[in-house]
Amino acid sequence: QLQLVESGGGLVQPGGSLRLSCAASGFTLDSFAIGWFRQAPGKEREGVSCISGSGTYTYYADSVKGRFTISRDNVKNTIYLQMNNLKPDDTGVYYCASSRLATIQAMCARRSLIGSWGQGTQVTVSS
Repeated sequence: QLQLVESGGGLVQPGGSLRLSCAASGFTLDSFAIGWFRQAPGKEREGVSCISGSGTYTYYADSVKGRFTISRDNVKNTIYLQMNNLKPDDTGVYYCASSRLATIQAMCARRSLIGSWGQGTQVTVSS
């Protein structure tokens, strides 16, 4: 059974850093694009960053460019999101998701063809 489990969320002060992990089981990651999405209270879920199956291509939302880095370790079957210089607007529940068919642009920008979601991990940026 395909499963994604996020971890690494928490409370951090503005300017701080966190690294989120998304561990996959039931499938091998290299056949799937993987994305990180977030949802703040009262807002729609939005794509933050996505990475292709090979890891060659990445996509970042404009709001996180230069601050967040997505990476994958296909041996460990895990995707990471390094988040630096965090801002209060980064607060929300962060989810990882997989897609076998979508391009990373379609996956992140339009949440297209997503097959599975994780349960989410809370990130709170506050002083």
